[in-house]
Amino acid sequence: MSASSVFDICLAVLLLGIGAWTIIVDNAFAAVIGFVVYGLSLAIAWVRLSAVDVALTEAAIGGGMTGMLMLGAVARLRLARVDGAGTRWSVRLVAAPLCALIAASLATPLLFPPPVIPSLAPTVTQNLVPTGLGNPVAGVLFVFRSLDTLLEKVVLLLALLGIWSLAPDGAWGGQPGLRVYAQPNSTLTFLAQLLPPIGIVVAIYMCWVGAKDPGGAFQGGTVLAAMWLLVIIAGLENVPSIGQPWLRALLVFGPLLFLVIGLAGLVLANAFLAYPPGYAKPMIVAVEVALTLSIGVVLGLLAAGPPELARRQ
Repeated sequence: MSASSVFDICLAVLLLGIGAWTIIVDNAFAAVIGFVVYGLSLAIAWVRLSAVDVALTEAAIGGGMTGMLMLGAVARLRLARVDGAGTRWSVRLVAAPLCALIAASLATPLLFPPPVIPSLAPTVTQNLVPTGLGNPVAGVLFVFRSLDTLLEKVVLLLALLGIWSLAPDGAWGGQPGLRVYAQPNSTLTFLAQLLPPIGIVVAIYMCWVGAKDPGGAFQGGTVLAAMWLLVIIAGLENVPSIGQPWLRALLVFGPLLFLVIGLAGLVLANAFLAYPPGYAKPMIVAVEVALTLSIGVVLGLLAAGPPELARRQ
């Protein structure tokens, strides 16, 4: 047995162990930490499966941003002094077989595949050349299922509006209360001064390289959001009020540009979200840049939470 096979087996066992521990543990904070570790470990598994795009998304969204949202939820529950008793065992006994059934349903086609596995990969590869894109994942997202990609960005905005709707009526238009994470200290301040310039360069690179190699708007936007939140949590900057015109403009900039280019396709390429010959790559890169900014702002405000009365301007 090769060293890589041993590593893969150990990684699979580790994932199962972390997943089981995350479900069993009673402490909510420990469960969230387990979830973050699980997400980062799962990103390594995706790399081993040569799915680098999926690994980047899992590390950024699954383990990173989602974990931060859960940490914020746990902190807010503590501030609200909500009873932190663990989930009842009766609920777990009902959830366990349902999870096992879902896992078995997903495993069946993998363990017992058909003799000839259908694939659209050759068709995608053949039709990817006119777009000028070297990354097949970007090609699928912005050419073959561009409407789904556009709607995903709209869903992010709807999620943010849902969080803002939790604010009291008098706080609408005020500042989110990002005070549930770590208290400012010298180490945090130093990191907030050191890391953002590096993180911004990494985000720009991930956005730009997404047309050719693994990367893209989601990954770059998540890095931007993380750097922005780090500066806010360290106390170097305040969360802007949600009524700021420039903030709302950034939120809709990416989806709006995507929609405008899609409508332009009706005139220039005879189809919605189609690209005229020779202009596909520049238009897709422009959309990626705009979406990176919008996604970064949306994710940062999702983590910041609803505006509060105490911070209203």
